Amino acid sequence: MDPSLAILGGALLAGVAVAAWLRGWSGVESGILAGGQLLKTVGLQMLLGFLLAGFVQVVVPSQVISTWMGEGSGLRGVLVGTLAGILAPAGPYVQFPLLASLRASGAGLGPIAAYLTAWSVIPLMRTVVWELPLLGTPFTAARFAFSFPLPVIVGLAVAWLVGLVPRISFLR
Repeated sequence: MDPSLAILGGALLAGVAVAAWLRGWSGVESGILAGGQLLKTVGLQMLLGFLLAGFVQVVVPSQVISTWMGEGSGLRGVLVGTLAGILAPAGPYVQFPLLASLRASGAGLGPIAAYLTAWSVIPLMRTVVWELPLLGTPFTAARFAFSFPLPVIVGLAVAWLVGLVPRISFLR
């Protein structure tokens, strides 16, 4: 069994038990309804994200992914991951399925870590739409200058760590 699924299932059972203990079965029902409402709110985004990720696997040849972002792509792969993360416009419901798809197509963990860090720290859309007009050019330029190395450092460090401990299966 997948360990993350076991942890998630255990957390769900604990949540049900606590809700039942504190509020009775009406608490459990309220939790189920709240979860259903959340699914209604983000379910379409999640579905579209998973579909996009599937089409990336079909449309982009694995050879292209492994050449540009594979385990052996080194600094080039980390820089490609960083640039892609900066340019990625969508939220987590798209990004994580997309990253899983890239991984399945041969992307290395270093470039994926760089992508995820760049998407989190210096996304272009948020920077242009919110940060630049509200906080100004000097602040935005300074923050970008100091933030840009971070995804590169994280990507190289993750690639190094994974290469250092290849016997730990959950890192692969």
